Amino acid sequence: MPDRRDFLRTAAVAASGLAAGCSAGLEKARQPLVTGVYGGFLTQIQERGQKPADYGINAIWVGSGGLKADLIARHKDLGLKVYAEFNSMHLASFLRQHPDAAPVGRDGFPCPAPSGWQGVSAHHAGYRKDRMQEFARVLGTFDLDGIWLDYHHAHAAWEQAEPELPDTDFCPAALRGFTEATGIRLPSDTSKAADLLLGEHRERWTEYRCSVFTDWVREYRELLNRTRPKALLGTFHCPWGEDERNGAIRHKLAIDLRSQAQHLDVFSIMPYHARFGHAGDPAWISRQTAKLGRLLGIQGDPADKKFIWPIVQVSDWGERVPVEEVGTTIDHGLKAPSTGVMTFAWSGIAKEWPKVDAIGRAYRAFSR
Repeated sequence: MPDRRDFLRTAAVAASGLAAGCSAGLEKARQPLVTGVYGGFLTQIQERGQKPADYGINAIWVGSGGLKADLIARHKDLGLKVYAEFNSMHLASFLRQHPDAAPVGRDGFPCPAPSGWQGVSAHHAGYRKDRMQEFARVLGTFDLDGIWLDYHHAHAAWEQAEPELPDTDFCPAALRGFTEATGIRLPSDTSKAADLLLGEHRERWTEYRCSVFTDWVREYRELLNRTRPKALLGTFHCPWGEDERNGAIRHKLAIDLRSQAQHLDVFSIMPYHARFGHAGDPAWISRQTAKLGRLLGIQGDPADKKFIWPIVQVSDWGERVPVEEVGTTIDHGLKAPSTGVMTFAWSGIAKEWPKVDAIGRAYRAFSR
């Protein structure tokens, strides 16, 4: 069987339909690799006596806690790729037994959960061990085509129109790690250390924090290579560019996509236009995807070694997404450099079947 990169290249060529010197092939360059659905198994479609293919669906994403071997096999028999979502930095239940794993604010105390989104410290060795063991277990237990990291960023609540982005994590392990990495000595008082890190040492602090999150991705990749080497490694991530919100994607969230790219196959940008204050402007999706492509040098053609598959909002979350906007939303999700798309989220979409029908029309139109 081909390895993961061979699969990606072969799939990209098949999706694009490119042939040397063929203008018709160029016309098909935006054909998607993936037309998928995020949020669970598609049992409601089967209960109607239909198949996912009737709606142009060829992939699903399921939370790792909801995976079931029999349902995975059933969906694969229907011709679907089955991918898992993996909670990286948001396992709040871990803190009940390990309160010392809470991210620390600039005052030296555990940072409150912004808007209820409780993160866990990336610098806590026990938490990292827990996540890596669970990651390996999921990959070793289930016949998956890939696994996507979710909430792989610093303690924050960015998934809303007005994000909450506290300055964190000033735990002892992080401060020690910074000094070891840079040679810069810090005051023993956390608040004074934080003032320096957010002031004159801000860029070095940002680089250090980003390097820690990137190193987690490196370890995830090594585990995947050992456990299920033909699977893809993807990430669900914030849709902001590095030039937006004063560079918050790096300075606040500690996400350095260029650095993480060496370990990842697929980037699933999360441009939930209605949720994030762009209701009625689905073109924001393709603008953000294009910005990501420029950042990473991804064009959406067969020569690319990395892929962008956005996850776009179709279900209502905060703001409503009208049925008549579903097709346009998907269309913008599939504009180059994207070579795939998934709709968010099945639990809500399945309760409003006209949206499922609209997804089917959009996906089938793109596969013609």
